[in-house]
Amino acid sequence: MQATGRAAPEARIAALIEPTLDGLGYALVRLRLSSGQRPVLQVMAERRADGGMSVEDCTTVSRALSALLDVEDPIAGEYVLEVSSPGMDRPLVKLADFARFAGQVARLETTRPLEGRRRFTGRLLGPTADGSGVRIEVEGAERTIALADLTGAKLVLTDELIAASLKDANARRDA
Repeated sequence: MQATGRAAPEARIAALIEPTLDGLGYALVRLRLSSGQRPVLQVMAERRADGGMSVEDCTTVSRALSALLDVEDPIAGEYVLEVSSPGMDRPLVKLADFARFAGQVARLETTRPLEGRRRFTGRLLGPTADGSGVRIEVEGAERTIALADLTGAKLVLTDELIAASLKDANARRDA
């Protein structure tokens, strides 16, 4: 999982683009590079100030990254650049994401079965005190899953999450 490390090409590209994103006031949420006949570089970002991301923000980021990637050329051959918002049911990638969204419902997937299962859906309780794992309440019981065991994590779209997102969007609009 990216909370613990990225594949080498993705890590190099992330290191390349993060200063540009930061300079524009954005944070990298997730970066994925797909392989294939025409690779796709997916960049998911959000505004540092408030976590929002509009279509105009995506355009700004896309233009800046296109110029940078054209000069640096970190991907051999042609590829497609996709810039997007993390959305409400966003992926949880960094340890800080698990703290930020504690209290929300999330779906976690592991590399190997833990207690006979690989998928866990429940209320996030946040990261462990030492930062090595994530705590989640599943079916009334608290479970701890090591970051090293996670292959993916994302928020689940619930009425509660929608209400919180609308509240945040209204606060951004009124600010």
